[in-house]
Amino acid sequence: MRDTTLYRKALLDRLGELDSRLHHIETELDEPHSKDWEENAVEREGDEVLEQLGHSGEAEIARIRAALQRMRDGTYGECVRCGEEIAEARLETLPDTPLCRTCAAGA
Repeated sequence: MRDTTLYRKALLDRLGELDSRLHHIETELDEPHSKDWEENAVEREGDEVLEQLGHSGEAEIARIRAALQRMRDGTYGECVRCGEEIAEARLETLPDTPLCRTCAAGA
């Protein structure tokens, strides 16, 4: 069985970063808009970017939570598609990945 201590720490650290970023995004989106039409248009474009960043962050949080659940289940590091072991180098780069390189390439 693989030692997941370092991966768990990396995932929890990233989860904390994302949580902080999402709270910041929510705060920014709650700010009132300018009454000036041109400024309002620019602010709305900025809001769209922030919303997209928020959605990306939420998706990453879901992947991290799933990886942490796999750790609790004892299946972390096993490809959820084919069951093969995920390479150490891949986990070091993408600790939340559920797929081995082969399955990810075919996804």
